[in-house]
Amino acid sequence: MLEKWEGIRGGRDEFEMDVHKELHDLSADIISRTAFGSSYEEGKRIFTLQEQQMHLVSQALRSVYIPGFRFVPTEKNTERRGLENETREAIRMLIKNNIRARENSRNLLMSSFKNQEGKEDTLGVEEIIDECKTFYFAGKETTANLLTWSSLILLALHQEWQNKAREEVFSVCGGNDLPVAENLNDLKIVNLILNETLRLYPPAAGNQLYFSLTAVHHDTDIWGEDGSEFNPSRFNESRNHLASFFPFGIGPRICVGQNLAIVEAKIVLAMIIKHYSFIVSPTYVHAPMLFISLQPQYGAQILFRRISN
Repeated sequence: MLEKWEGIRGGRDEFEMDVHKELHDLSADIISRTAFGSSYEEGKRIFTLQEQQMHLVSQALRSVYIPGFRFVPTEKNTERRGLENETREAIRMLIKNNIRARENSRNLLMSSFKNQEGKEDTLGVEEIIDECKTFYFAGKETTANLLTWSSLILLALHQEWQNKAREEVFSVCGGNDLPVAENLNDLKIVNLILNETLRLYPPAAGNQLYFSLTAVHHDTDIWGEDGSEFNPSRFNESRNHLASFFPFGIGPRICVGQNLAIVEAKIVLAMIIKHYSFIVSPTYVHAPMLFISLQPQYGAQILFRRISN
């Protein structure tokens, strides 16, 4: 991605880019390779189908609910059903190709496990497809939005924290080295920044059993009078209430992808900070929008400037 950005820069001192789509493509590629061993290009059809479904779901959520109406063959219902079938078939083919390419190994989802009764059990094909749909959607959407808000918009608005993070990245990773597993825990300021971003702009802003994540994360009784401001240093202090911060959910249903998301965000943020300084473009309009996940409604226009080691 950074090589692509250098091509766009073309030797200029400064260049502008809407990074929201860039980070979605990157996150899509990462979850495709990590979970399925494929590239973004191979999974692009699935991502496109899910994005189309997002728009239809969003429309449905804003409509009056009539029991049984989803079975009426309206134009929207027919389109939703068609997208669902296409998505499932695309994932089914990806699973078959994956098995064929790895004849001597099995995907963990296909392995046997002990069920609640202590007996050996396996997931059926349709259950595996359901899990893969979640991997594709949650693995791409939420992490990309976290990176958009944290690495680009908030740090572009708060130069002092961008500078602190850059100093830490150079100190931990050196001039030319890439972040690796062994030194990720040393990126403590980066971690504070990600946590503060998750507090202010949690990508998943509500659940079926509804906890108003945004309201809790901005509650001045919990976070102080500056509860609506960006201040990563607040995470240097212990919290009095366990449920005051739960961007990945809480309890036994906590997000299974939490560690992957944080590792991915740390690495991407560290690499961007090493190569560029950045500020918010005059064309940027701050308009957070809940569209299944929390997104910048008009994109994230950032002005980048290449820095030397």
